[in-house]
Amino acid sequence: MTYIVGLTGGIGSGKSTIANLFAELGVPIVDADIVAREAVAKGTPLLEQITEHFGTSILLENGELNRPALRKIIFAKESEKNWLNGLLHPAIRETMLKQLAAQTAPYTLFVVPLLIENNLTELCHRVLVIDVNPQTQLMRAAKRDQNNLEQIRQIMNAQVSRAERLKWATEIINNDKNLAENLPHLKQKVLELHYFYLQQAKMTHA
Repeated sequence: MTYIVGLTGGIGSGKSTIANLFAELGVPIVDADIVAREAVAKGTPLLEQITEHFGTSILLENGELNRPALRKIIFAKESEKNWLNGLLHPAIRETMLKQLAAQTAPYTLFVVPLLIENNLTELCHRVLVIDVNPQTQLMRAAKRDQNNLEQIRQIMNAQVSRAERLKWATEIINNDKNLAENLPHLKQKVLELHYFYLQQAKMTHA
């Protein structure tokens, strides 16, 4: 079994940026967001069930899932959010476990926004938290997703607090600074962690 490093952080923290830097070093990535997107792709049984439950208003004209429309519904009503999670989480978890089990590299990066919230830390040997202050999260997420600030705040409120997330961290990367200026530092930090994780994996498998 591969050594598993969980990577997590709040919305707008820059998880993808850091994950991509690890990927450039040849580290395999199991990404919960990609698994979740594929689980509800056009034509999948799960998307059919979601459409039956919520109606066709959550579909785009091409038959794909309209994420912003669905997000609006579930953040407005807790019971709908719970129904959707009950449907999706077991299927997504099963796929992620299969992908992790198939890895043969010394270690694998397991990228999950809700790693702590969904009790997936139990699958990890280490937990790398990408940490930013809440103001940075709001600003980045609003710029990236064209979401209104209220919806971003709702997403942030649905995630564990910054303090709680940091409690679970075995390693932390602070990603508050402007990415263009900070990229050399981030690359260096990722490289250091890469060698550290290789060493940890080697000791575990020894």
